[in-house]
Amino acid sequence: MKTFPVAVVQMNSGPDKGTNLAKAAHAIEEAAHAGAQLVALPEVFSWRGKPEQSRHEAESIPGQTTDAMSALARRLRIHLIAGSILESIAFPAGAGGLPFNTATLFGPDGSLVAAYRKIHLFDVDLPGRVTVKESELRRAGDEVVCVQTELGRIGLAVCYDLRFPELFRKLADAGAEVIAMPSAFTKPTGQAHWEPLLRARAIENQCFVVAPNQYGVSTHGFEDYGNSLIVDPWGQVVARGPDNEAAVVTATLDAAVLERVRRELPSLEHRRLA
Repeated sequence: MKTFPVAVVQMNSGPDKGTNLAKAAHAIEEAAHAGAQLVALPEVFSWRGKPEQSRHEAESIPGQTTDAMSALARRLRIHLIAGSILESIAFPAGAGGLPFNTATLFGPDGSLVAAYRKIHLFDVDLPGRVTVKESELRRAGDEVVCVQTELGRIGLAVCYDLRFPELFRKLADAGAEVIAMPSAFTKPTGQAHWEPLLRARAIENQCFVVAPNQYGVSTHGFEDYGNSLIVDPWGQVVARGPDNEAAVVTATLDAAVLERVRRELPSLEHRRLA
């Protein structure tokens, strides 16, 4: 891994894809002009609308959103984690036709370096309070994704994945030095668990964690937590976004910190259980 500046973009995305893409592009430009070599957008950054419209708004990859992100990465010469989008694919007969929730990573030449389909889907039913059944709207992925880039090895996860340490350990086993986790983490759970879990995943796996989040009330009526974070391998928060506004949050990922933590506390080498 090399030392490099990174930026996370905090957004409040809505049902107007054109507006969302314009806001994302403006933030990416701001981050790149500030020197960021890796920029990360939040989960479902390009469209958040009514659940019944999900299939209609899903896109192929390549498609409108990823083409725009590829062009930005190429023009600005940055690595770009294009949050996640709803991805439609050609499904086999009987597969149901639900879209994936897919995070993409583009290189500075605009090439698609990686695509990760969110594995863990959030289902909760609290009578009289809230019901969310992501599995009725999305199809789960099944592949762990960690890729080599000129910045270092980057692993991908999305939002609810944060609660499943076995995924992050698989990313560590694949050599991840940076894990990016685009999110739309809600305020109630965010206040309790967002920072502790992000710091735990960074500490357990001795890697940087880059976590851009949505903020504000979504079209679903839930309030997202904001507080986008960048965490180092010692578990220290090196940058934090605000609670309730758009932001571009920057920090430098120091390769010497990663090397020192892994050398002085080589816990990954001491594992006895697979």
